[in-house]
Amino acid sequence: MRAGFGILALLVFAETASADCKVDRVDLRGDWGRARFSVELADDPDERSLGLMHRDFLPSGSGMLFAYEAPQRAVFWMKNTRVPLDMIFLTPSGRVTKVHENAIPFDETHIDGGEGVKFVLEINGGLSRRLGINEGSELRHPVIGPNPVWPCE
Repeated sequence: MRAGFGILALLVFAETASADCKVDRVDLRGDWGRARFSVELADDPDERSLGLMHRDFLPSGSGMLFAYEAPQRAVFWMKNTRVPLDMIFLTPSGRVTKVHENAIPFDETHIDGGEGVKFVLEINGGLSRRLGINEGSELRHPVIGPNPVWPCE
């Protein structure tokens, strides 16, 4: 019941979202609609290395945005991660290139996002499918630039 309410609140909030960008949230859009997530920004090696490990819970509508200095091959795993996650891999301009759904807690299998990844958004497992987030979707956040597909206004 509680998780369902969180999804509903996320969707209602996303419909009324303003156009401004803030460092503690991301907006996504696509032919499926729009969504907004509260995020922690992991933009240095120590933060990226720790990620969402050792957490027992990730609130619905929350996530972590990993930002790299330059585009690269992004490979993740779930070692010490207790919560199933969706990993959304993005180009430097904020376009989704791959969605890995329901990464298994504690699994050490490598999850390869491919080349040219500059950002990765992690959210609760299964949420990407429920919302419709897919390849080609666009993400907006102040760290994306210099030529974002969906600019901050």
